Amino acid sequence: MKLTKYSIEEFLKQTEQEDKGQGLFELETPRMLEVNLEEQVWAKAGSMVAYEGKIKFEREGLLEHGLGKTFKKALTGEGASLMKATGRGKLYLADAGKKVIILHLQNDVIFVNGNDLLAFEPSIKWDIKLMKRVAGMMAGGLFNVRCEGAGMIAITTHYEPLTLRVTPGKPIITDPNATVAWSGTLEPKIQTDISFKTFLGRGSGESIQMKFEGEGFVVVQPYEEVRMNPGQ
Repeated sequence: MKLTKYSIEEFLKQTEQEDKGQGLFELETPRMLEVNLEEQVWAKAGSMVAYEGKIKFEREGLLEHGLGKTFKKALTGEGASLMKATGRGKLYLADAGKKVIILHLQNDVIFVNGNDLLAFEPSIKWDIKLMKRVAGMMAGGLFNVRCEGAGMIAITTHYEPLTLRVTPGKPIITDPNATVAWSGTLEPKIQTDISFKTFLGRGSGESIQMKFEGEGFVVVQPYEEVRMNPGQ
C-alpha cells in the first residue's frame, strides 16, 4: 500500500515503537523512557504510561528504605514518591511531557531535584536531602535526591537543559525552581536578594537563590517549576 501524507499507515511508520538495542534504559522518544525490564527498577510514582509483559507494580513501602528516609519524605511532602516495577517486559515512563535524559553513573555522585528524578536502577544508592533554610521561604520547601554508585538513572527537564560549569572563583547562582541537578562535588548555599522582590513578586517578598561554588557543574532548565504545599 502506498503511503500518503497524513494516512494512518504514515502515522504508524513515524510513531511506532522501535527497539534500538541500547540496554536497560533507552529513549523511545525524547519525552518517553523505555525500560527493558528484566528484574526490577524504581520509578517516580504515577509515571507509567504503558507496558507489555509480566510486570508488577508496588507503591514504595512505608519503611522500605528505613525510618530516616520515611521521616524525610514526610517532611518534603512532594515529588519523591516511588513505585517499584518488578518482572520482565517493556515499561514506558513519562512525566508531564518533560524531556527525558539518561545518565549512566560510573561510581559517580549527582544531586537531582526531587521532582525531576524519573527512574533508577536498584544498584543506585540514594538519599533525600532537605534544604532547611529554604523550607520556610518556598511553598513545600526544597529537597533533592543524592544518587551514588554504578547504574542508570533517568532525569527530566522542561524543554532543553543547559549545563553550566562551576570553577574556583567563578560561582554560579541559579533560581531553585529552574535548577534540575548538580555534581556531587558541589554543595549549594541558599541566599536571598531583597532588591529583586519588586520584580519577582514572590510570596515571601524575597528572591531565593542557590549559589554554587567550587568545581563541578549545574544543570538548569528554561522553566520555573512551581512547587505546591504538601497536600495540594
